[in-house]
Amino acid sequence: MELLATFFLLLVVVCAIAALSVHDLLAAVTIFGAFSFFSALFFAILGALDVAFTEAAVGAVITTTFFVTAISHTVRRAKE
Repeated sequence: MELLATFFLLLVVVCAIAALSVHDLLAAVTIFGAFSFFSALFFAILGALDVAFTEAAVGAVITTTFFVTAISHTVRRAKE
């Protein structure tokens, strides 16, 4: 069980670094959604099911939808 928790924690860290390093805003939001999903799985493995459900609903679905909608009304690429 601890190996699985460590694996999902590693995926969270990889997603965080990837979201900070991309210049395409839509890709960053997609990676951020994956970050939230892996965080929800990590919380579920730890036994915090209420926190996992909230993270999955708010972080992975609602926030990602809002960000994608906002990006569709702005410029997709960040200035370098």
